Amino acid sequence: MANPAEKEVRRKSVDDVKVNLLRPSLTSYFAVQIALPNGKVRSKLEKVLGADQGQLNLLCTDTSLPGSQLTTMDINNDRTGVTEKHAYRRMFDDRIDFTFYVDASNYLPIRFFETWMKGIMMEDEKSKNSSYNYRPTYPDEYTADQGLKIFKFERDYQQFMTYEFIRSFPLSISSMPVSYSGNDLLKCTVSMSYIRYIQSGPNSNTSSLGSPLNVFSQARESLLNDPNANPFSLDLKKFGSQLGTGANDALRSSFNIS
Repeated sequence: MANPAEKEVRRKSVDDVKVNLLRPSLTSYFAVQIALPNGKVRSKLEKVLGADQGQLNLLCTDTSLPGSQLTTMDINNDRTGVTEKHAYRRMFDDRIDFTFYVDASNYLPIRFFETWMKGIMMEDEKSKNSSYNYRPTYPDEYTADQGLKIFKFERDYQQFMTYEFIRSFPLSISSMPVSYSGNDLLKCTVSMSYIRYIQSGPNSNTSSLGSPLNVFSQARESLLNDPNANPFSLDLKKFGSQLGTGANDALRSSFNIS
């Protein structure tokens, strides 16, 4: 009797190749949604953001989809000569990095995350004394229980996959080199802590709250209605060759630029 698996070993047609191989997922199609904490720090961050946080979301140029691993224990005595591994815990990465373009008008990413970290430590911004001190506040006052999200979608925007991070807050802001040697885009990289993530989707992409289409719409309205908005929105050529094709397409689609 023939092995059923042998029936799958056959010549593939061109149509099979097109359906299964010629539409890979591309790394440059994504969107982020930065969450705000629920406690006392929130009001300080809202003053920095203004009426809408869409501009901050749109300035994110680089991040990564999170990973996790299973912690296992070895079982040696159940079967003779066999060592088995049994999973007993899922371990999540302890942080995720986000890189933002820094707008020339308000330096929004720098100010936003600096304010968040100052709020965590309850720093006195005006104190320059040598006896300066600070005291951290309670975690519930500065962590965002939900809302930090990464959306992964494709060029046709038909569907998207979501990663949502639980209890997030900024851990560090990386140093940002500046130099007279040449003009480059200033970028701000922030490491965010979280306890776990929830992956969902793929879902159909509509204009409902929380979809990438809605995120881009919020960003568009935020920039177009702000008289001091990010100048990148006026001339995408200012990005030069450093902005990936996918990001260009996303911005052009969002701002209706041909």
